[in-house]
Amino acid sequence: MEPVRVGVVGCGVIGTNHMGIATSSPGLELAAAADLVESYRTRAQERFKPAAMYESGEELFDDPNVELVVLAFPTRYRFEMGMKALAKGKHLLTEKPVAMNADEVRSLIAARGELKAACCSSRYRFTDGARKATEIVRSGALGDLRILRHRNINPAGKKPGSPRPEWRLKKHLNGGGYLVNWGCYDLDYLLGLTEWTLKPTSVFAQIWTIPSIFVEHAAPNSDAETHYMALIQCEGGAVLSLERSEYTAASREEAWAVIGSEGSLRLHMLASRPNRIVMDKGDSEAGVSSETVWEQNESSGGHHRGPLTDIAAAIREDREPMTSLERALVMQQITDAIYESAETGRSVSID
Repeated sequence: MEPVRVGVVGCGVIGTNHMGIATSSPGLELAAAADLVESYRTRAQERFKPAAMYESGEELFDDPNVELVVLAFPTRYRFEMGMKALAKGKHLLTEKPVAMNADEVRSLIAARGELKAACCSSRYRFTDGARKATEIVRSGALGDLRILRHRNINPAGKKPGSPRPEWRLKKHLNGGGYLVNWGCYDLDYLLGLTEWTLKPTSVFAQIWTIPSIFVEHAAPNSDAETHYMALIQCEGGAVLSLERSEYTAASREEAWAVIGSEGSLRLHMLASRPNRIVMDKGDSEAGVSSETVWEQNESSGGHHRGPLTDIAAAIREDREPMTSLERALVMQQITDAIYESAETGRSVSID
């Protein structure tokens, strides 16, 4: 299979990951890179040696050797650049979150045509644990799905000695805070375990910004959320329950579960050593018994490769990527509804 020729726009930390994948994976070739910052371009050129280096994404989009564009820079600028890339006939992979709001995603879908486009929120569904959990859910062993639950509480650490990234908790740069940074991973993972058979219909949620005692842990004037909690109702009665926080005045907690009418799974989204899936199975005579149904020492970095290698294969095989723009739109609709519900104090419907 002819390698897919990749152009990466943004040579920072995430862009560097993509360039490393493009230069080390079968089926990929790093054709070009671009960044506004000269030192980033120099570093990328020395390390990865792309065939071409540009100052702007627009220059890269004009390169006929580039088939697939990766956008690896803050969310605020991705929509405009994504539209330009699609207009130039380039396949598109965007970092997460896919855009600032659902209307931007709809515009990207309308502009895509026959091109392939995907979002990197799918990363944690490329692990062996996620594949095994998806098989179990697909088998029907859990019965009718009732609750897909995630809770992750991250306590505040020591006050950082270096400046924090400006974009990370700024609404105007990132579209939001911890919700857009991690919520799309959580939603992609849980909805992906059901192979996107659940259809969200409404959201009730609350968000909180950084506590005043930890305000100096973030960049000055950070106004986005550091803690969110949401209940997402789906057709048929199933519910997604999400809570995630950082800079919290609480001890660390993490729990993932898929609960059905006949059984449940306890699992982890992130790779760990070992990572395991425990099934709790109901029986009318004996009650509930527990069994470890899968256990493996997973690599902590393998998931980064998935989105880029998957969309490259989707281009050559003419199929949909793991997380298409249509699936990214569902997650963005939920995200928008979480913000609206938190602001209004009411449940918000999803079209």
